Amino acid sequence: MKKKPEPADAAGLPAAEASAALGEGSALVPLSPEPETAGASDLVARDTLDRYFQEIGRYPLLSREEEHALALQVRETGDPEAARQLVVSNLRLVVKIAMDYRRVWTNLLDLIQEGNVGLLQAVKRFDPSRGVKLSSYAAYWIRAYVLKYLIDNIRLVRVGSSRAERKLFFQLNRVRRELERGGFQPEPRLIAERLDVPEAAVVDIERRLQDPDLSLDAPLGAEGDGRSFGDSLSSSSPPIEEVVAEADMVRTLRSLIEEFSTELDERETRILRNRILAEERLTLQQIGDEFELTRERVRQIEAQLVKRIREFMRERLVDFDYFAPES
Repeated sequence: MKKKPEPADAAGLPAAEASAALGEGSALVPLSPEPETAGASDLVARDTLDRYFQEIGRYPLLSREEEHALALQVRETGDPEAARQLVVSNLRLVVKIAMDYRRVWTNLLDLIQEGNVGLLQAVKRFDPSRGVKLSSYAAYWIRAYVLKYLIDNIRLVRVGSSRAERKLFFQLNRVRRELERGGFQPEPRLIAERLDVPEAAVVDIERRLQDPDLSLDAPLGAEGDGRSFGDSLSSSSPPIEEVVAEADMVRTLRSLIEEFSTELDERETRILRNRILAEERLTLQQIGDEFELTRERVRQIEAQLVKRIREFMRERLVDFDYFAPES
């Protein structure tokens, strides 16, 4: 299930993600302005992916010295223009990594956009003092964002969320083929040893990958009775008519309680609100101290109130004893 792509600039970079990754006021400017003479029909006719490749090809790669100087500016001052130059000079790296997964996800632009978000994170976090090239560091972030997108969207129900499950998801078939070429039966135990994950995780991911997604609206059978698969699933929840009836009764009882409370004095109202109806009730001693009564006297008033409430409700609700039996 594909997620709806966010609005992106000409580089395929979501503006909101760019701003969040690089700081306030750091949204990337478009790769190139549209020629004023270009008509709308000409732009529509051009293939989006080819156009994107042409656009990013206009930006030269940076030398090691240029990259280091720009990275220092970003690190020390948060310069958005320096960050932009680092990003656009590495957009081709995103495409290269995204191409590795084009057999898994047919829409390459989806993968490129997610990889671009990973590149933004890499630029934000890159430390030039460690002596590592930005491209080497960014490859990790780009790949991580692409893989996360695939995990979240390749199936209607997510099949992997932990690190071990993600490793299994993308390497299971490769390891199985390697074992078969070596003359081994690709059993879960051997696959687990190769990938350094629990055997139970291999069994679980294989089961989930083999079971196709099933729509709850799919027909239940070939009889043509109009029932769907979702109609056959049992639910622990009560029937909707019971829920509606109970909610209606609660509203009625609350209304009658409010009517009943208008006849009470201050002491009885306090006991009703803070003993009979309250979820976290005051103790008999607390109410007794407030009104200078003994605990036993408060208990007696409470019992009398409960009896009066039942009589009041019984006069107005013919089925009150069904909903509130004496026990």
